[in-house]
Amino acid sequence: MSKRKARSFWRAVSLLCVVLPLCGAYAAAPAFDQARAGAVWGAALAFIAPRTLEPLSIPQMAVWGLSGITALDPDLTVQKQAGKLLLYGPNRVLFAANAPPPADAAAWGDACAAVAAHAFTASPALARAGTEGVIRSFFDELFNHFDPYSRYEAPHEAAEDRAMRLGHAGLGLTLGRQGSAILIARVAPSGPADQAGMAPGMAVLAIDGQTTAGQHLAALQGRLTGKLGSTIRITVRPPKSLPQTIRLTRGLVPIQSVFGAMDNGIAVIRVIGFDHDTGEQFAAALGALVSATPEPKGIVIDLRGNRGGVLRQSVLSIDTLLSHGTIIRTIGRDPAADKLFHAEGADLARGLPVIILVDGATASAAEVFSAALADNDRAVVVGSATLGKGLVQSLTTLPGGGELYVTWSRMIAPRGWPLQGLGVFPQVCVSLGTNVLDQQLATLQAGDNMLAKPLAETRAARAPIPLAEILALRDSCPAAVGANGYFAAATALIDDPVAYHAALVRPLLAASGTPPPSPSAHGT
Repeated sequence: MSKRKARSFWRAVSLLCVVLPLCGAYAAAPAFDQARAGAVWGAALAFIAPRTLEPLSIPQMAVWGLSGITALDPDLTVQKQAGKLLLYGPNRVLFAANAPPPADAAAWGDACAAVAAHAFTASPALARAGTEGVIRSFFDELFNHFDPYSRYEAPHEAAEDRAMRLGHAGLGLTLGRQGSAILIARVAPSGPADQAGMAPGMAVLAIDGQTTAGQHLAALQGRLTGKLGSTIRITVRPPKSLPQTIRLTRGLVPIQSVFGAMDNGIAVIRVIGFDHDTGEQFAAALGALVSATPEPKGIVIDLRGNRGGVLRQSVLSIDTLLSHGTIIRTIGRDPAADKLFHAEGADLARGLPVIILVDGATASAAEVFSAALADNDRAVVVGSATLGKGLVQSLTTLPGGGELYVTWSRMIAPRGWPLQGLGVFPQVCVSLGTNVLDQQLATLQAGDNMLAKPLAETRAARAPIPLAEILALRDSCPAAVGANGYFAAATALIDDPVAYHAALVRPLLAASGTPPPSPSAHGT
């Protein structure tokens, strides 16, 4: 074959390799990164071991994780026998390693990585999965033995989640056009622009010295973007004031998670999640609405579909409505997991009636919010049984940037009942249909509550609760999403003080003879 023909042949092969899976025959797959896997697994085992709700040994967790090799290639299995880790292929042992000391997490991570490296060499399936796929499979199989909320996130997923929790880099500034003028249309609370005193309605005259006149709005908005920590100069003219140039540094702009509005004399606050800045946003929204003229006759806090988030942000939000009392207690095997959160703020709503709307998708930190205010007689919960996620995860960053979430404590409501499984049982139920809701509201207006018995039973429940008992309690107001009657019920309760007070928890508990718990742990 001539050199010219040879070049043509190999060029054709290289093109085929782009589009055909057969290119693996010509280009070797990347080698298994044994050092990285060992570091990740060792750090994970060291983090998990002291924190699980029930004690688990490092060797047991390692063997569980190594079953991830079998999940990728059923022809391979790993067993721990007679002090050795054995990798089996079809009808023979492929590799054997001495089992490390039981408490040496780093050594177990390295041993698991050595087993995985030999399996990687022997198995095309593992080679196709790559190092990250093998690492992930280890955690998938390990956490099959845990609760649904303990999990591993690969580095790119973890980076995306961190950005969602903390916000995005920018100025928190949205531009708009009014005629030929460029104006500030919106300023994100707590963003760089807000902290610099910029406000909607200001005219934007120049960006970094370049006039905005005659420029497209999208292009101007694009010029506001940039890297975290970079600076920009914006010349603005407030109404009836002289122009001024403000230098801004691009920073993290908190995600807007709280939205407030007035609706027929009622302050309505929608919280879509408890993120990095939710507590501050909630306090700002509540303060602005309560200060409105005329003052609202009541407050509705909509937590439907709120999947929770940062527990501390829920606690800070509760502090704006509760001046004293227990907010939540967390209990775990690790002493550091035992915390008692007390209200330390002030009631910014000045005693106005509060209604919290929940549904079957309300979870975690949103359930804490609902339970704390209901158990302290500061709010009436309207809706259906909530999801029942009452477990708290501890988070760590692993070598390479992945993240590990490990459940390490259970959440206990102020009156001693567990959120896990049980969820928050509402004082007014909308998931049984409008006829039952109308009947319940009429009963409340007479000073009684049709749900007095299941309410007292749920508040008196103590962990552990058999599943059958949980299901029976929740069946009195089944979890639902999309039911009708939420705002009608909230308005009826706000308009009728007798009905509102009849729906509160304390009289029901007093009637049932259930005393409040005696907390034994303190924390912040």
